[in-house]
Amino acid sequence: MPIFIIAIGVVILVLLIVKLKLNTFVSLIIVSLLVGAGLGIPMTKLSDVIETGIGDQIGGLAIVFGLGSMLGRLIADSGAGYRIALVLSRKFGRRYIEWAVVLAAFIIGLALFFEVGLVVLLPIVFVIANELGIAMLYLAIPMAAALNVAHAFLPPHPAPVAIAGILNAPLGQVLLLGCLAAIPTVIITGPLYNHVLYRLYPSAYHLETKSRVLGDFKTFDEHEIPSFKISLVTALMPVILIALATLTKYGLAATSHLRQVVDFIGTPDIAMIISLILAIYTLGLRRHVTMKKIGRSMQAAISQIAMMLFIIGGGGAFKQVLITGGVAKYVSQLFTNLNWSPLLAAWLITAVLRICIGSTTVAALTGAGLAVPLLQQAGVNPALMVLVVGAGSVFCDHVNGAGFWMIKQYFGLSLKETLLTWTPLTMLMSVVGLGCVLGLSLVF
Repeated sequence: MPIFIIAIGVVILVLLIVKLKLNTFVSLIIVSLLVGAGLGIPMTKLSDVIETGIGDQIGGLAIVFGLGSMLGRLIADSGAGYRIALVLSRKFGRRYIEWAVVLAAFIIGLALFFEVGLVVLLPIVFVIANELGIAMLYLAIPMAAALNVAHAFLPPHPAPVAIAGILNAPLGQVLLLGCLAAIPTVIITGPLYNHVLYRLYPSAYHLETKSRVLGDFKTFDEHEIPSFKISLVTALMPVILIALATLTKYGLAATSHLRQVVDFIGTPDIAMIISLILAIYTLGLRRHVTMKKIGRSMQAAISQIAMMLFIIGGGGAFKQVLITGGVAKYVSQLFTNLNWSPLLAAWLITAVLRICIGSTTVAALTGAGLAVPLLQQAGVNPALMVLVVGAGSVFCDHVNGAGFWMIKQYFGLSLKETLLTWTPLTMLMSVVGLGCVLGLSLVF
């Protein structure tokens, strides 16, 4: 039984990492081999499946992560992050800074992938937390929640757009109803969940003066650091470029030369390289910093994310083994004859796929395909079906998901801390999203 095999694999993975203290990447590869063999993948093909999983996962992220970490390091080393943190902390104060971070993350999340938004915001959140003397997790949890909700529910993110295409739902309606569902979901799974978690599990909220991605926390004299305007524009340049490309899709013809140029500079890879070049000038050369010193910062940034990339790749290998092993097909067959509410059935199918496969996108697209007959039979609003599939696709992010390992490494958490903080957050996010959609179904 595939689900039993997956459960055994997860238990072995936890034992290898927690009890035997084996390197996480090595543990993921070992478990991928064992689970792959258990699912019946031929031994002659298993190594190719694992290589494909690693390559697909890292290949899509390596450029953004590499350039983003360099940009983040320059923002940190130049004092730009410190300047932004200083202004925000003075403007909102310790009491309201969490809400400021949530608002910024949600706005940024409308334009950026979850992973890219995390890379862009992390340096600023890290510096703000250190400036105010609070645990980074206190700001990182609501930030990640806002980014993840936007990624799952709202166009122009690929998964909601693709689901809308499968279910023939109008994108404008998906965006409108998605915002109505997303806002309460962000509030509940961001600040409110954060406060409850802090009371239940305070030991996870440890102060960090050093980030695994950004290095040591530094303080600066105010007259030495870039202005707020320069710092903010440089830090958010990837967001500006990607948002610009998104907006032009609704105002310019696809054959327009200007549209093609904007689309090019608005792709995440190109937006990050342009932003990095801008940062080298505005935060470095313009302030008479030598290229040698700038180069050292960039080199240090890459060395700090090397192991993180391997771990994310290991998560990709595990995910690919599950997909190749036919887990999605098995889960689909389990739910073929459900006689439940079509919205609830679509959410449940997608959520189970997400738990088993570990990929939000694969779970969403597979769930959407299985939801088509449900939609045709019941006459449900297609936009609501898109949102409920999106909600199911983020349920229970755990050790078979690459995003889980990103959160663990970026936020400086142990495996246990990640399982007790991030995994419950994604479960709550999915359930609250479902509840919001069911509430909207009473009106729309």
